[in-house]
Amino acid sequence: MSEDRNVLGGELELCGTDPMTGWTRQGCCTTGPDDVGSHTVCAVVTEAFLAQQRAVGNDLTQAHPGFPGLVPGDRWCVCASRWRQAYEAGAPTPVVLAATHERALEVVPLEWLREQAVDVPDSPGGL
Repeated sequence: MSEDRNVLGGELELCGTDPMTGWTRQGCCTTGPDDVGSHTVCAVVTEAFLAQQRAVGNDLTQAHPGFPGLVPGDRWCVCASRWRQAYEAGAPTPVVLAATHERALEVVPLEWLREQAVDVPDSPGGL
């Protein structure tokens, strides 16, 4: 994990372990060549986000092998394109910047992620 960077340029932090998230199910939004969906945005899912995703055929509330199903408040590494889709539909969900992989920036502008950030760090330069 130490070589993975977050969208702020720092070391990628843990996203969530209850439920255990991440493409590799290690709790981090790491990614690799097999992760075609780019599960790189550490989201704190809301009911509005889950409903919007369900409406477009991506029901994240239904459990299946290897996936527990999500409830509002869960932290989950979501696909960058799905997060963008929800944002553009008016149903963005909060994000944890320190746990969002830098590869998310290939799909989602940093300013959008900052608008929805729940972990705004104290820094001299601000965000």
